[in-house]
Amino acid sequence: MAKSPFLEGIRSEIRLRGYSMRTEKTYIHWIKRFIFFHQKRHT
Repeated sequence: MAKSPFLEGIRSEIRLRGYSMRTEKTYIHWIKRFIFFHQKRHT
């Protein structure tokens, strides 16, 4: 599966800010849930 440029950007920003790996995983998880809840629509 191809990696999302959006999520990769968030990952790099989280790492840049020095957040823990656990925090990164939690943030990515909830962002994915939010995206899928809205059925991958932008509007």
